[in-house]
Amino acid sequence: MATKTKSAANGGAGDKLGLHNLVPAPGSHRARRRVGRGPGSGLGKTSGKGHKGSMARSGHGGPGGGKPHFEGGQMPLTRRIPKRGFNNPARVESQIVRLDAVAALQGDEVTTEILLAAGLIKAGKGPAKLLANGELTKAMTIRGVKASASAIAKIEAAGGRVEG
Repeated sequence: MATKTKSAANGGAGDKLGLHNLVPAPGSHRARRRVGRGPGSGLGKTSGKGHKGSMARSGHGGPGGGKPHFEGGQMPLTRRIPKRGFNNPARVESQIVRLDAVAALQGDEVTTEILLAAGLIKAGKGPAKLLANGELTKAMTIRGVKASASAIAKIEAAGGRVEG
């Protein structure tokens, strides 16, 4: 009587691969460790943890494992270092755009989309802000982009305007 092996069931000629004949590759699956299931299992009573000690307890697993920032009773680094200052979660960091970079753009209009397409700003990194670095020779209309007071003065001096 010839018996079909699992690999033959999958790769046999004419057999169609389906849910009824799927098996894991030999040696790829290992049964999970069932601890605390009696002395016959080899992992009963203390469940493979030995007797007493920090490694047998629940929670922190002894020196170097399980408890982040614990340094063996020594004052941890996070508490030794002085804390100063304030990090404002509401702060909005603008992306800086130079006026001479805007002057090099084609067309007479500047929007966030145009700056993005030109590679002067990156998407999702905060709003753009125009600074008065450089000179502007042609009249340009700035829409939906923040600008410093001196940048606005230079834009208006060149005959342009800033909207919104």
